[in-house]
Amino acid sequence: MTGPIPATARRSAEEVRERVAALPDPELPMIGLGDLGVVGSVAPGADGVLEVEITPTYLGCPALPEITAAVREVLTACGHPDGRVRHVLTPPWTTDRITAEGRRALAAHGIAPPVTPAPESPVPVALGAVPCPHCGSRATRPHSAFGPSRCQSVLWCTACREPFPHLTAL
Repeated sequence: MTGPIPATARRSAEEVRERVAALPDPELPMIGLGDLGVVGSVAPGADGVLEVEITPTYLGCPALPEITAAVREVLTACGHPDGRVRHVLTPPWTTDRITAEGRRALAAHGIAPPVTPAPESPVPVALGAVPCPHCGSRATRPHSAFGPSRCQSVLWCTACREPFPHLTAL
């Protein structure tokens, strides 16, 4: 098809949001961008052009250009070739944004998800209480601050003696 895409062929902002949310994270392909919590608003900007807001997991994320290109492809495929991708840094991304499904997907692939989001009231913090995704033991300890990607560290389970990556809380 050549020329501009007719307005009737354009997909809704909600459909664009669903497609963007389903895109796999380049560094953690078992989890979609929606379940990772990086997809923000998907809505027309002041000029009527559809905008997708993405909050990177941390500044300097090497996957951000690839994520941006994939979102632009979705915008074009959905009839919004003039759509924009905005990188939103405030409020910053935190691991609290990972959905329950995202946490399950990480654990199913041997990556210890961050502990459940903190409740509104203060609670005691158990240090070193990241459960092992292999055996479930909480007898784990840090092994290396550097993991398979910049947003992961490596922990060691003293029960089953297996190392495992842990998505770090930033």
